[in-house]
Parts: sequence; C-alpha cells; structure tokens
Amino acid sequence: MSTRLLLLVTDLLIGGTPSVVRELAIRLKQQGVDVEVACLAKWGPTADVIRDAGVPVTAFNARGAWDLGVILRVGDFVQEHRIDVILSFLVHANVAAAFVHWRFPAVRVIQSIQTTQARPRWHWFAQRIAARNAKLVVVGSPSTAQLAQARSCISSTRLKVIPNAIDADAFSELHPPSLDGPTAKIGFIGRLDPIKRIGDLVAAMDLLGSGYELAIYGEGTERQAIESQIARSALGRRVRLCGAVPRPQEALAQIALLVLPSQAEGFGLVLIEAMAAGVPVVATDVPGIRDVVEHERTGILVKAGDPQHLADAIIRMREDKALRERLVNNAREMVRHRYAWPDVLAAYRTALNV
Repeated sequence: MSTRLLLLVTDLLIGGTPSVVRELAIRLKQQGVDVEVACLAKWGPTADVIRDAGVPVTAFNARGAWDLGVILRVGDFVQEHRIDVILSFLVHANVAAAFVHWRFPAVRVIQSIQTTQARPRWHWFAQRIAARNAKLVVVGSPSTAQLAQARSCISSTRLKVIPNAIDADAFSELHPPSLDGPTAKIGFIGRLDPIKRIGDLVAAMDLLGSGYELAIYGEGTERQAIESQIARSALGRRVRLCGAVPRPQEALAQIALLVLPSQAEGFGLVLIEAMAAGVPVVATDVPGIRDVVEHERTGILVKAGDPQHLADAIIRMREDKALRERLVNNAREMVRHRYAWPDVLAAYRTALNV
C-alpha cells in the first residue's frame, strides 16, 4: 500500500509558496505519489490549477487566523483520508500539522518555513512549539535555516535546505522589452504586503524621471496605501497597478527589469523566474534574497529601505549594457544548474520518504 501524502498550506492564492505547492503536488503525482493538497483558508486561484491537473484539493475555509476549529477539521480529514505524511507550509499550517501529529502520533509531519520575516514575533514562537512535533523542517535557503535556529531554536540537525525550483524552459521563449528603448519598463511582481516595501520602489520612480515606467503586478493589503502614494507623487501616468496575474510569464513578457525591494524574503521565487526569462534583476541585500542573487554576478543588490539606492541601481542597469548582458547570461545558467526541478523533487522525495 502506497504512502498517502498531504501538502497543507495556509492559502492557495497567487504567490510564491502556493506556486511551490502547486508544482510539487503536480510533479509528485506524475511520479506516482498518492498526494492531496489542502489549504486552511478559502479556495483560491492556485487551487483551480492543482485540481485541473488531477490532484485532489480541499479548502477548510478558516474564518481567520484564530479560527482554531480548522485544526479539528484538518485532523478529521487526515483520519478520514488515511494520510500517512503531512508536508506543511507556513506557520499556521505548521501549527495545524503539529496538532494533528499530537492527535495521531503515527502521522509523520514535515514542516516548511518559507519566510525570514522578523515580525510578527509570535510566528517564530509558534513555529518553535510546532517544530517539536515535526520529524524535519524544510527551509528554502541558508538564511532561513540560520534564522530558524536563532528565532525558533530548531536544531541544525533537524533542518533541511531545499531550494525552490522552476521549469526554466517555461520561461525561455519570452521576449521581454529592452532597457535600451526610450522608456525603461520596470516591474514588480508579488503580493502587495508591507514586507515587500513597494513604497520604496514608488519613491525611487519619483527620483528617476520621465524615462521610466513602473508596472506593479499583484494584490494585497497595501494596495490602498500604494494608490495614495502614487496620487500624492503625481506618478499616475508612469506607475500602474496591474493586479495579480495567474502566470508570472504574463508580467515578465512586459518588463525590461524586475525590482524586488523587500525587507525580507524566504527565497524570492520571482527572482529565478525573471532570471530564466532573461529579465535582469535589482533586489535588496536581505536574508533570502542574498542567497539567490549574487551581487554583480547574477543581479544587483542594494540596501533595503533606500529609494535612492534603488534608483541608482536601476539607472546603472539601464546605462551599462555590458554589465546587464553579463548578469542575464550568468543568471540563466545559474538557474538551470541550481534550481531545476529534477534535483529539487528528488530532495523532497528523500525528505518525505515517498
């Protein structure tokens, strides 16, 4: 009888972690693993894609972060579906998985930490407690491993670094615009969340002048604040909020430079997607990002929280074509060798023993 695996995540909206769950579930199923996916929140767009690929999906419809009843529903589901192994993603799902293990000790739990965000601090405390019921804790980068040890007191012997991955061929046929044109098309792709510090990028646009346009792809709690900042700066003609896109390729085909101004990232999946597409990247020198972007080899890193540094790096990337081409070529090669699915999937299967 085959091992029954549940991938449990907080939500299945459009974002980095849901994308990892989607690809992992579909690829595991293609290799014959008996896998299901569930999210604590309501049904989201990524759930549609997973279901359409033939992987069963369940949404537990939690009413909020403090809906403790969802933990009981997850436990009942695990019992009814005879789940043997849970791989959970993000702190709320990790806590739920820990309670399931407490209720059903035979269920093996592997947890995944996908952030280096310092706040809220209680997340790291909750993760410390939850990790006691996990056989292994997977992290996407060495930075995340270091912070998991420091903030959640998880032993290095119980941490396993497995990076995110993409299918580079799915991005290789894109033809992004060039930075050499009369207008440089800058892009941000991700959730509109305070940790992303999108306001710094909007402020940088105010410093850059009329030869630059910014397209912001994503949705989230910061949308209204960003709209207000754009209006105050009279940037309405040069900065557009484009909403979320179901596939990153749709956004990457429209931009000549990706900028990720985050205060922290667990990994930054969009970075390797841009690299595979031949889009140069400017990002902040913070945990998670610095594990993916090598300064002046695969991209440009700048100080976080500094719009002037962002603007200077964007100008440099536009004006130095030789540097830009070298970064793009190095980045494409690095993604194909370091972040390909065959090796990453094999690492997950070993960790999960499936």
